[in-house]
Amino acid sequence: MVSQEQRRRQLAREKFLRQQQRRTSARRKARMRNSVIASVLGVIVIGSVALYTTGVMKGDDDKASNASSDVTPSASAAPSKAPDPCEKAAKGSVQKLSWKKEPAMTIDTSAKYTMKLATTCGDIDVALKTSAAPHTVNSFDFLAGKGYFDHTKCHRLTTNGIYVLQCGDPTGTGSGGPGYTIPDENLKDKSLKGNVYPAGTIAMANTGQKHTGGSQFFLVYQDSQLPPSYTPFGTVDAAGMKVLKKIAAAGESTGQGDGAPNATVVINKATVTKS
Repeated sequence: MVSQEQRRRQLAREKFLRQQQRRTSARRKARMRNSVIASVLGVIVIGSVALYTTGVMKGDDDKASNASSDVTPSASAAPSKAPDPCEKAAKGSVQKLSWKKEPAMTIDTSAKYTMKLATTCGDIDVALKTSAAPHTVNSFDFLAGKGYFDHTKCHRLTTNGIYVLQCGDPTGTGSGGPGYTIPDENLKDKSLKGNVYPAGTIAMANTGQKHTGGSQFFLVYQDSQLPPSYTPFGTVDAAGMKVLKKIAAAGESTGQGDGAPNATVVINKATVTKS
């Protein structure tokens, strides 16, 4: 039989155990609560840090962006050039014409002929050397009569070494022609002294080989050193020389002295007339 003293001790022990359980439970709850609080605080702190960091980075990005736009250099100014001295081209388009052989001789080789190039930059009148270059003059008379040169663009201007404006190619590429070639003529013209084509000369272009002239020609606006391989067939008048000078003054597109003229030189109409 359990004595009162034993019973008292048992109750005391049970009470102690209950207290221990309550304390253990309380500690466990406290740890859980603290853990939750710590987690929440951790999220808040991390979030705050993230927000702060994001804000700083965004500010840096904005500052960088603003700085970039503030210090972005302006584009270099394009090299200045003279304004285009030419007018708008007449309405119309280049005709695609080609022939298999040189046209039959129809001009009067004893007569005087002139050629007018009505261009967007002004009229260029040429006194043709009919008797000295009959095949060339006859070809130009034929081609002009067919409207071959009308609406064609002068595709080349040289401003270094030689000084010429080249025209007469319907394709505007420097490779076009009428489908036939004509013989070289007048290569011993008295105007060609010391292998110089004097200003005002109009002469045939060619491939560099003999008798390969077609429709392309060049107008010399300043004395040019050239071998006597290009048929000189006419002389530009004073008014025409002024036109050539203003075309030359506008320069060429490459800046290297040989390219398309900056002036828009289009032959609206070419006419050959017997005097």
